[in-house]
Amino acid sequence: MGERSVPDMRQRLRTPIAGLAMVMTGLLAVSCTSGTGPSSSGPAGGGGTSAPATPAPEIKISPVKGASKVRPDKSVVVTASNGELQEVTVQGGGKVLKGEFDAGRTKWISKGPLKPSSDYTVSAKASGSGGPAEVTSSFTTLKPAQELRIADVTPNRKGETVGVGMPIMVTFNQAVGDKKAVEESLEVTAEKPVTGAWRWINDTLAIYRPAKYWPAHQKVKFSARLEGVRAGKSMYGVKNYATTMKIGAAWISTVNTRTHTMVVRKDGKVVQRMPISAGKATTREYTTTNGVHLTMERGNPVTMISPGKKKGDPGYYKEIVNHAVRISNSGEYVHGAPWSVGSQGRANVSHGCINARPDQARFYYDNFHRGDVVKIVGTNRALEWNNGWGFWQLPFKQWKKGSALDG
Repeated sequence: MGERSVPDMRQRLRTPIAGLAMVMTGLLAVSCTSGTGPSSSGPAGGGGTSAPATPAPEIKISPVKGASKVRPDKSVVVTASNGELQEVTVQGGGKVLKGEFDAGRTKWISKGPLKPSSDYTVSAKASGSGGPAEVTSSFTTLKPAQELRIADVTPNRKGETVGVGMPIMVTFNQAVGDKKAVEESLEVTAEKPVTGAWRWINDTLAIYRPAKYWPAHQKVKFSARLEGVRAGKSMYGVKNYATTMKIGAAWISTVNTRTHTMVVRKDGKVVQRMPISAGKATTREYTTTNGVHLTMERGNPVTMISPGKKKGDPGYYKEIVNHAVRISNSGEYVHGAPWSVGSQGRANVSHGCINARPDQARFYYDNFHRGDVVKIVGTNRALEWNNGWGFWQLPFKQWKKGSALDG
């Protein structure tokens, strides 16, 4: 057999080891490159994805920009996301609208109604980590189909001083549908506050009286924030109102038809004792009414004609009297009566009025204020609470049941 050559074992072993070293060297090279190159979380421009920027605040306003026919009883609402509201200004109807921020200053809500038929501009500013933001908007309120106004307030005579029993009588130009909403807009504030309440006499007349007589010598302010108040279907208040009345001294007179006397007190002090003659009471019509009256008006002279009778009828009369102060709508006055001086202090001979001596009637007339108190006792005919200004005939508990806010 031929001789075979035997491979050099050193050569056989050297080749795989060298190859392995080359493979390992390659792996190490790849590993080093991966560890020092740009990563997916690296900064922008290095081959990775950048973090999103913080957004600026977003401001939203309601009513929306350009809205028309906006209901005046709706609120203006401004909100901010991604930041806080720094400033909100709403202008329209000739004034700046008030409002309040919430605790986090992310919402602002207006206070009170808007003025009808008016243009409003809203501007709002907000700040946040994404920067400041500012937005402006505008809208228009609707023109009411029916406009509610105050037609009259009694008392409202410039410079007038009134008595401690004087009510505040408010007459509206429209029949009020939502009396609660309207009454909530009415406010009475006194320098010497007392409890009081409104009573709706009908759909157009509301009257305010205190539980007790007004404290004397003070000013009382009445205000109506009617502007924008929804008073009924398609009816809104269009104008605010305010007036002040001056309460003078406490003139309180007491008439006793049984003793035929009238005692006049000013701030508790007797200033006049008057012998009088009251209604002869042969009929209900000729009976003086019993209860708390208020002085309403005066005249000099006043022509008095028997009610429901014409000339020639039994009991007809037509008399001209001087220094007459009205105390009811059923024809009762305190007035001078020279023809009955002999009966004054002794007997009741009138048609229902309080007859007094001419000089004393003039004293009472000269010191007259609307709303002075005249309390009459001794007859069996009660003054009706709605006869003239007989409002004090109702106990206050009953009076305030006529309020739309009672209970």
